[in-house]
Amino acid sequence: MEITEKTDILLGYLEERDIRSITVIDLTGLTGDMDEFIIGTAANERNARSCAEYLREKSSGEMRLVGMEGYEDGKWILADYGDIIVHVFIDDERRRYDLEKLWADGKFLTKRANEINENKTD
Repeated sequence: MEITEKTDILLGYLEERDIRSITVIDLTGLTGDMDEFIIGTAANERNARSCAEYLREKSSGEMRLVGMEGYEDGKWILADYGDIIVHVFIDDERRRYDLEKLWADGKFLTKRANEINENKTD
């Protein structure tokens, strides 16, 4: 399965769980371990955990979940799909860790209205 297809599937899962402010960062060439980050914001810890449970439930075949961290706390949940890492934060934690700033050298693809649009970072 192509990475764009996997990304689209994961974005759909996040939307189904009302995750907002979704950003995709293409990390190709910046790290040997993964190709993309998907970052989203949950309304609260319960919403983040619900999303994590849904990702576990949907994990199978080529969309196999390699590992997950942060479920108990629910403030920052990381779901590892090998070539794609999904980060679901509550708002305060997303601002605190600011992965978009840490990975500013990546190519930013912002999720809006079922489309992915390239955005340049300044």
